[in-house]
Amino acid sequence: MQYRKDKHGEDLSVMGFGCMRFQKKGTGIDMEKAEQQIMEAIDLGINYFDTAYVYSGSEAAIGEIFEKNHVREKIKIATKLPQYLIGSNAALDKFFKEELARLRTDYVDYYLMHHLTDVAMWEKLKNVGAREWLDEKKKSGAIKNVGFSYHGNSDGFLKILNDYDWDMCQIQYNYFDENSQAGVVGLKAAAEKGIPVVIMEPLRGGKLVNMLPDTARKAMKESGRDWSPAEWSFRWLFNQPEVTVVLSGMNTSEMVQENCKTGDLARAGEFTESDFETLAKVTAAIKENEKVGCTGCRYCMPCPKGVDIPGIFRCYNAMYIEGKSEGRFQFAQTVGLTKEPSFASQCIECGKCEKHCPQNIPIREKLKEADKALRPLPYKVGINVVRKFMFRKTKKAD
Repeated sequence: MQYRKDKHGEDLSVMGFGCMRFQKKGTGIDMEKAEQQIMEAIDLGINYFDTAYVYSGSEAAIGEIFEKNHVREKIKIATKLPQYLIGSNAALDKFFKEELARLRTDYVDYYLMHHLTDVAMWEKLKNVGAREWLDEKKKSGAIKNVGFSYHGNSDGFLKILNDYDWDMCQIQYNYFDENSQAGVVGLKAAAEKGIPVVIMEPLRGGKLVNMLPDTARKAMKESGRDWSPAEWSFRWLFNQPEVTVVLSGMNTSEMVQENCKTGDLARAGEFTESDFETLAKVTAAIKENEKVGCTGCRYCMPCPKGVDIPGIFRCYNAMYIEGKSEGRFQFAQTVGLTKEPSFASQCIECGKCEKHCPQNIPIREKLKEADKALRPLPYKVGINVVRKFMFRKTKKAD
């Protein structure tokens, strides 16, 4: 297994174990299989294990497994503060203590502010004293490294990145989402500041393996590389030195073995021009069902009324590439739940965006189509309810 350094010089395995998708047994986790896969991963060199407060049963499961096998000092635990549940300073300690108890440990190696989609969520945490709380926990050793996981646009990511002395960050990133969410812009910005980047959704929830069109699989087969679809995805990420750890939600021994082998063999800078051409063909094949030919270049931005044009089009396309519910979920997560609304309905049809679009997309027309598809009435209501909960007032810290 290869290793790359964190901010403080600690070795992290390039392949990380995402602990959200363990196999189930009855209503809970199949502990026998989870233990087998975790211990196999450790034997093969993985030392980074990622979980979260809201991953049902996950923290307790890995805590039990690590304690039983006496491996706590060999591995790194990353878990997350459910910031969307925090309404006061007292809640910070409440959730953290509960997580420590579940994990059967007295410290966390990497503690992330979970699922930030907007600067406002970080501001809300600061309002209840999270910055000072985190500093105190780091000083005491209860938290070794502080980070955040992010699902908004690149502008918001950069603002959060530059607002605190972060030790790491986690973003969704893969060859299909190179210019989505934080994207390559966020990856390189973090690397320039010396902040390690952990990658989530390298396979888009398995879609870059299980939902590839036949033409995409043909391009991979004809490339001359004996790589599986998953290996293509991982190697594209490992090819970039700015990537520190790539998470995989492994739940079979076969996955563990294949992914660890890739983590052992892949090298930064190994991709050839032919390899990039192959993935360009794969991406083009996936996009054949797109509704809007938006490349995510962001030349249309900023919109004077705050409409997230590339974000909306990405989700609209996802409805026809990955399924309607998936596209709408992505929309709710990355566009609908920002503090400042960025809906297509805010468009005043000034046409400024169309003057700068290199693809000559009729943006005003397509925004109307996208909004109608992405926000049918039940979704409008649901998003409004969640927004009121997430952006409710908090009790300011003394």
